[in-house]
Amino acid sequence: MDIDEGGVATIKATLPNLYHALDRKYGEVEIILPDGRRISPEQRRKCYALLSEIAEWIDGKQTPETVEDAKQVMKWDFILKRMESQERQLFSLSSCDMSTAREFITYLIEFIVKNDIPTKVPLIEQCEDISKYVYACLMNKRCCICGKPADLHHVDAIGMGNDRDEVIHIGRDALPLCRVHHTELHSIGNSSFMAKYHIEPVKLDEKLAKKYRLNTRKKDENE
Repeated sequence: MDIDEGGVATIKATLPNLYHALDRKYGEVEIILPDGRRISPEQRRKCYALLSEIAEWIDGKQTPETVEDAKQVMKWDFILKRMESQERQLFSLSSCDMSTAREFITYLIEFIVKNDIPTKVPLIEQCEDISKYVYACLMNKRCCICGKPADLHHVDAIGMGNDRDEVIHIGRDALPLCRVHHTELHSIGNSSFMAKYHIEPVKLDEKLAKKYRLNTRKKDENE
C-alpha cells in the first residue's frame, strides 16, 4: 500500500480463512517478493557451462545426457538445501527468474569449489555474487583468482610490532590467494590488484577464523 522514507512497506493481505487464522494464533507471517525478471541468456549460459564441468567430473565426459543428469541432481539438491520452504518448487533454466538463476549459479560454484572440480574457465568469470564466491574459496582454501591451493591474505595489514596471536581477526578484510597471486598483489598493491581481477575481499567471521586458527578474542591478562 505504501513505502515510507525509511523503507518500511505497508502491505495489505487477504486471509484465505479468517477463522483458521484466529484459531491458529499466527504470530509471524512470511512475505515473499517474487522477482519479475526472467533469467538472462548470460545467466543461462553460465548455468550450463558450470553443469557441464560437474557432469564431466561425475561421469568423465560431457554429453547432452550427462549434463541433463547433472542438472536434475543439482536442481533438486538446490531446491532442498537453499530454497526457503515456501519457495520450494521446480524451476526451469529457460524461464525462472533472475534471482533464482543467480542463487543457483552461486550454489553450483560453491559445489565446484568445495569438491575441487577443475574448470576450463576461471570461476571468477562465471560467478554472479563475488563476495559469496570469495567466501567459498576462503572456506576451502582455494585461490579466488585461479583455484589453486591458497593461503589467507590480510587486506588490512596486521602492522609492524603487532602479535598475530594477540590481534583480533574478526571483521578484518581477507582474500584467499595462491603464492603467485599473493606475490602479484604485493607487487602492484591492493587497489590495483582488486581492479585488475574485479575482486573484493570479505570480512573474517567466526567460521573463517576457526578454519585458519586465528584469534577471535583478547587474551586475559591472567592467562
